[in-house]
Amino acid sequence: MNTAPFFTPVQVGLQEVETLLHAQAEDAHPDLCSALEHLLTSGGKRIRPAVCLLTGQMLAAPHDKLLTLAASVEMLHTATLVHDDLIDGALLRRGMPTLNAHWSPAATILTGDYMFARAAKLAAESDNLPLMKLFADTLATIVNGELSQLFAARGVISRENYSKRIYAKTASLFEMTTRAAAMISPADEAVVESMRQYGYALGMAFQIVDDILDFTGAQEMVGKPVGSDLLQGLVTLPAIYYAESHPYDPDVLCLTGGCYTEHERMERLLHRARAHGTIGTIHPGKRCDHEIHEGSASFYPKGAGIIEKRAGRSGAAGVGRPDRVHRKPEYLA
Repeated sequence: MNTAPFFTPVQVGLQEVETLLHAQAEDAHPDLCSALEHLLTSGGKRIRPAVCLLTGQMLAAPHDKLLTLAASVEMLHTATLVHDDLIDGALLRRGMPTLNAHWSPAATILTGDYMFARAAKLAAESDNLPLMKLFADTLATIVNGELSQLFAARGVISRENYSKRIYAKTASLFEMTTRAAAMISPADEAVVESMRQYGYALGMAFQIVDDILDFTGAQEMVGKPVGSDLLQGLVTLPAIYYAESHPYDPDVLCLTGGCYTEHERMERLLHRARAHGTIGTIHPGKRCDHEIHEGSASFYPKGAGIIEKRAGRSGAAGVGRPDRVHRKPEYLA
């Protein structure tokens, strides 16, 4: 997918954000500097800082504060990935070795901690106390979600559980990003709330597509082993769809009973879900992108209206809304 139109309006700003990110390693231990350099050059798409810049520029946020906020968001995101990879035992991300593939668990954890600290420092430079509270609350949501996933989500086939997990894992940070960008702008509270809703919907949709690609994409494209979530006992939307239409499949029953550690069974379940066509009902090439787009608009009618008014009906900066607002898609209910 060509994302160039999405990034074009903020390309210069993203380069400035990149400079800020790399500056966070200054005066750090040499090995820590090397680790941060590895993490920051390992192929991240910078989606979150781009969304931050697009939102802030649309709402006339101060440029310097917007840059530090965008850098803070990306640093926080990268820090969560460092800890996630260690928890999951992942050796690859974006097709490159993870930090814990080279370092000890202790060194990996400390690197993540350092990045959280730098992210908080960048956020504090906004001189906005409510924003700092939002930053702390979002980090708490992410960590609490990770703990819930670790202790209470394995083998659970539930749309409600899934929605809560992807909100904590992904959507909460998108939600913070758009809301915070509005908070440092001259926008009123109604606009700030609309941007929060927009970020929430965007983050939910983003994770759903990522989970579909975990079933349908190639490892080279996804950047990690395909089907890795299911092999860890984490049941995402494609597997939920299959389980709902095949409740008596022996491997589905086994999954809920805790046999997700049996690699052969989970590989078989992954293959069946692909082959059955269940994923096709939510595949981006068929109805998923249409439903996510229109369903997202039902989350943020005010936000979509603001974007339409300021960016124009042509969808400048790659952002627009459908002509009709439909009910929220069932998989986000």
